[in-house]
Amino acid sequence: MLRNTFLLGLYKLVFGFPAPIILALLINEVRKSFMKRFVQTVSYLPHFISNVVVAGIAVMFLSPTSGMINQLISAVGLDRINFLVEASWFRTIYITTDVWQHIGWGTIIYLAALTAIDPQLYEAARMDGANRWRQTMNITLPGIAPAIVIILILDIGKILEIGFEKVYLLATPATYETADIISTYVYRVGLTQGNYSYATAIDLFTGIISFIFIIAANSFSRRVSGSSIW
Repeated sequence: MLRNTFLLGLYKLVFGFPAPIILALLINEVRKSFMKRFVQTVSYLPHFISNVVVAGIAVMFLSPTSGMINQLISAVGLDRINFLVEASWFRTIYITTDVWQHIGWGTIIYLAALTAIDPQLYEAARMDGANRWRQTMNITLPGIAPAIVIILILDIGKILEIGFEKVYLLATPATYETADIISTYVYRVGLTQGNYSYATAIDLFTGIISFIFIIAANSFSRRVSGSSIW
């Protein structure tokens, strides 16, 4: 359970953390305001969808009989895959749905940070012959670096705090090998079996480890980059 929880949290950090940054940079490059608002709206909407609905969408898309993914797999001549009972696919399904659900919401902070960058810096860079890529690397990313560092520190502190709902909805007994995490175990022990003290101790342990992670990440960031939460 510790391994599954840590790996899910780590994959969520590795793939979920840079995704909003990339999307914010791409949206910032869009010059037509209508298209920019449209992309923002479409990317924000999944955040407001319930985890139950997200899990239902995933089940529909991954259905071995009528799911769109398996229909595409079958169309190219490959065997259909029952993703929801394959333990090796659970982490991919969870991370993919989580990134899709929250990527738009995460861009709000970075888009707000982008508005604080002085436009004269871009004008000076263009006069010096810098292309869009050089402007992004030398002006945009350094300009939003403090926001990136703060979000990264907070995300590191939440590595072990994997949401219960989506894992519970997507997991099956066949996928417990990779899907069973601390929060689902606490649910079974605390609510199903009535062992409240043991479940409380497990949650306290998780909170302490998360606190240690965030303290370590904040100290490391302060020493290396000079930016930190406190």
